[in-house]
Amino acid sequence: AHVRDGIINVGIAYEISEVCPSLSARLFRGLGFLNSLKNHARGLGYSNSEIDAYVDDKAEKNRLEAIARERLSALGAVTGEPQTYCAVGRAEKAAGTDIGRLLR
Repeated sequence: AHVRDGIINVGIAYEISEVCPSLSARLFRGLGFLNSLKNHARGLGYSNSEIDAYVDDKAEKNRLEAIARERLSALGAVTGEPQTYCAVGRAEKAAGTDIGRLLR
């Protein structure tokens, strides 16, 4: 769950940075965060090949993207309304969430 939710949060931060013109992704922080998720999975006993297979699985990618979109919507983001993505991003930054820490 920790790894899955982390990947979803990275996706949400990325989507916000793509839609909101006033926020951008913290790329190095994002890469470090993804690396920490990989290390966590290794600590749970998953091999590098199992982790890579999970990351490369198209069906799982689509499923996680759908969850990320649902969560973004629940946070108040509305497709076609960039200001709502900006508002979500600012709120996440103010709250100090994983999503907020991945934005600048």
